[in-house]
Amino acid sequence: MEGCEKLEEKNIRLTEMEAVCLNSEQVFDGGNECEDEGDCSIMDQDDEISETHSQKERPPPTVGLEFESFDEAYDFYNVFAKEQGFGIRVSNSWFRSKRKERYRAKLSCSSAGFKKKSEANNPRPETRTGCPAMIVIKLVDSKRWRIVEVEIQHNHPVSPDVKRFYKSHKKMILAAKKAQQLEPVMEVHTIKLYRTAAVDVVDNGYSDVDEREARRNHVNSKHLELKEGDAHAVYNYFCRMKLTNPNFFYLMDLDNVGRLRNVFWADARSRAAYSYFYDTIRIDTTCLASKFEIPLISFVGVNHHGQSILLGCGFLGHDSVEYFIWVFRALLSCMLGRPPQVIITDQSKALQTAVSVVFPGARHCYCLWYIMQRVPEKLGGLNGFEAIKTQLNKAVYDSLKISEFETFWGDMIGRHGLGDNKWLQALYEDRQKWVPVYLKDISLAGMIPIEENKGLTAFFDGYVHKHTSFKEFVDKYDLVLQRKYHKEATGDLESRNSNFELKSRCKFELQLSQVYTKEIFKKFLSEVEGMYSCFNTRQVNVNGPIITYVVKERVEVEGRDKEVRNYEVLYETTQVDIRCICSLFNFKGYLCRHALNVLTYNGVEEIPSQYILPRWCKDFKRRYPLDYDTVDDIDANDPLQWSNHLYKRVIQVVEQGAQSQQHYKAALQGLEELLHKFSIVEADSLF
Repeated sequence: MEGCEKLEEKNIRLTEMEAVCLNSEQVFDGGNECEDEGDCSIMDQDDEISETHSQKERPPPTVGLEFESFDEAYDFYNVFAKEQGFGIRVSNSWFRSKRKERYRAKLSCSSAGFKKKSEANNPRPETRTGCPAMIVIKLVDSKRWRIVEVEIQHNHPVSPDVKRFYKSHKKMILAAKKAQQLEPVMEVHTIKLYRTAAVDVVDNGYSDVDEREARRNHVNSKHLELKEGDAHAVYNYFCRMKLTNPNFFYLMDLDNVGRLRNVFWADARSRAAYSYFYDTIRIDTTCLASKFEIPLISFVGVNHHGQSILLGCGFLGHDSVEYFIWVFRALLSCMLGRPPQVIITDQSKALQTAVSVVFPGARHCYCLWYIMQRVPEKLGGLNGFEAIKTQLNKAVYDSLKISEFETFWGDMIGRHGLGDNKWLQALYEDRQKWVPVYLKDISLAGMIPIEENKGLTAFFDGYVHKHTSFKEFVDKYDLVLQRKYHKEATGDLESRNSNFELKSRCKFELQLSQVYTKEIFKKFLSEVEGMYSCFNTRQVNVNGPIITYVVKERVEVEGRDKEVRNYEVLYETTQVDIRCICSLFNFKGYLCRHALNVLTYNGVEEIPSQYILPRWCKDFKRRYPLDYDTVDDIDANDPLQWSNHLYKRVIQVVEQGAQSQQHYKAALQGLEELLHKFSIVEADSLF
């Protein structure tokens, strides 16, 4: 437990500011300027190193960047100025008169403005040029300082190669000299990145094996390999998102020498979507497993249209247990400690261990589609591969009972002499995590394709390839999300305003056409139409209120004529509960054609409410608004709780405002009035 606590403290430091190194190697900078008078030895010793490393990627000052103190903001701009070759000074400060507390300041290039005219006989020559380069910083909530205005351009030449002393750099040189007397100077260039404070995550029993892995020497620590331009792109994206998206969340993980190992982030929409659809999620690690240039991990859910939605993203420096645990805990912190109920991943021992540590109460499944995609790679070289593949598909997709799967699998292994095949052995050992016949008691919301000819599309499919860089991905990220959001908004509009064309006289079809979203209704409609391929519904057993039926269906079989299959359906008469052996309701969230036939056989004209999942309803978000705490439950000193509480309330305004033009105008007018009040309060605070 002690090792786990150390790892937790190392991995997720829940502070308001976090020093993050976006370089993939150490950066040394002994200084490239010296004082006009005094000892210049430090510059001489480190000048060669400085020329090599001083130009490593340090992003310029950016609007929205925040700091814990005025001094930290000053030091940041001073270091930037030294690298560029100019000095700085505090040209203006604003104070609150009653408390004499500085709340705003302007840091300018030392050449800003002009000196007052001197009446001396030999006045010093004018050295200032009225340079406009500067930053303006402002004290914001929770005592942080934020850059609110930036001007990068100078009206005079600047160069880091010019060996000139500036007063603002004196303290930096003296500090470096002092450190050099104590030990060799090693300066790691870091970027201060603000991120939302997180919630403590309780440790769930980290195993001794994982603990030993966590204690690896930092020399062997894996980190993100960032190329030129990548660090700047990631940095700018996070700064921009924090400025324009207040509920944007991110965490970063550093190794012992300050290199970036892992990143996790989620925007406001993803966090809200998680609150609605966190029951079942898929963790996509395809980019990691396939050794893409970007080690992307995506957390994906399904919305009320059956569309994939992004719940969070991350970059991992390595696909090991320790790194997976870090990013899973980051997700849990972001979502305020609310774990998913079902987690779907690729088959991986590292993922299995990490999920069991961070989400011990969740049901962990392996994605069937990922596994079946590897069949040609793993078995393609065997004699009789096509026959093996056919028997494997039959065992996986056609088994309605566990005994059937065991029989089909055993026949395949025995007939083709596959008893020593390590991959098939591993699959069989994990069969309860991926074979559909073992997953019938889990609600999967359609996230695992259970039909042989059905595929799975990655959330970033078409936008990410093996050689996509960090910079390219960040540039495309917003575009991908906007297209997905537009698709969801279109689905909402079509579901509210469309009158669905009915294909039959079935009362179930009419009932759910008024309830389901358009896309889910289309999927359910295939089951209504499939009722006509079922026949000979007959009662085979009675046990009190529970009646067992057998429904026959003609099923198309690939490469063969249609065959007839028998489906057992249990029907409980008092509560109108119904269960089919195909378990389509658990796999996809709506009743199958076999159950519909039995309901019709018993004269039931409406589908019972327990079989109409709210998550598929067109008014789901309005009927089930996000849970929110009362004002009394909110910490008056915690901006994160303010943001979460306000966002949950505003979501209700958005959902109601989109229902009609009248609602839209009322919501817009109310928001504009509120923003006007904020501007008045902001103006008053300046005086």
